[in-house]
Amino acid sequence: MDRITGVQLFARIVETGSFSKASADLGVTQPTATKHVAALEEHLGARLLNRNTRGVSATEIGALYYEKCKAIQRELEEADNLAALLQSRVGGTLRISTSVEFGRRVLTPMVLNFMREHPELSIDLSLDDRYVNLVEHGVELAIRMGRLADSSLGSRFLGINPWALVASPAYLQRAGVPASPQELSRHACLVYSSVQGDDRWQFTTPAGEALSVPVKGPLRSNNLSTLLAAARAGMGLAALPWYVAHASVADGAVQVVLQEHTLPSQEIHAVFPSPKLVPSKVTRFIDFAQQQFPERWWLEAR
Repeated sequence: MDRITGVQLFARIVETGSFSKASADLGVTQPTATKHVAALEEHLGARLLNRNTRGVSATEIGALYYEKCKAIQRELEEADNLAALLQSRVGGTLRISTSVEFGRRVLTPMVLNFMREHPELSIDLSLDDRYVNLVEHGVELAIRMGRLADSSLGSRFLGINPWALVASPAYLQRAGVPASPQELSRHACLVYSSVQGDDRWQFTTPAGEALSVPVKGPLRSNNLSTLLAAARAGMGLAALPWYVAHASVADGAVQVVLQEHTLPSQEIHAVFPSPKLVPSKVTRFIDFAQQQFPERWWLEAR
């Protein structure tokens, strides 16, 4: 038996003095209302209502039980109101997860600006390059790169994350500037061990042809800052997201090579545990984040 429905029906029957009126008010059939009250009486082991030709009235036990039912209904209404308030307000704690480099260079400034607009909100920001299960770790929002696998998660598209191939002027003077991706086989390549196919770099030619080029070199790392530091130090060529490389390109520490050949870009998505009943603090942050990825957004990263 649905105890809450039974309590609601019983209370409304006492108030209206009628099974038919109470069932109509709550959107159920009269036989359903009768079954609910009968199940309630059987559960309690007491008769709650007197039924006669003139109508329905509460027994002595029923009158006392009715007062307790009204108190329960008031508590339920307060709980519903509280849940609705918490769902709609931008407050409490928002738990966000993303990768280390993107979090440090891009998301952290964004989070701080959002917190300035919503001082009642606390944010728990976790940076981890490993895959994080949102439900298991209690994460309400993740910012992820690449195509999303089909799942029950909710998601919103934020922008595109382009990559570039860079090297220091000293390295290019020493080893020469590659004129085509195929020439990378004779160069020292700094391999990011998480994306871009590890030891094979993917390119698209100006004519739209796809190329997959095997590479090798003196350093492999799953950390983008490490690869950037190695490229700045003249140790080889590195394929890096533009948001990581652009400041070093701007100050001349590295320069872009093979500009006419493009590396694969990644989609950026906001991902959350369910597409249904998304808390306002999550939707507000996503709305805010979508405004932070205009064309060439990576030029603002640090």
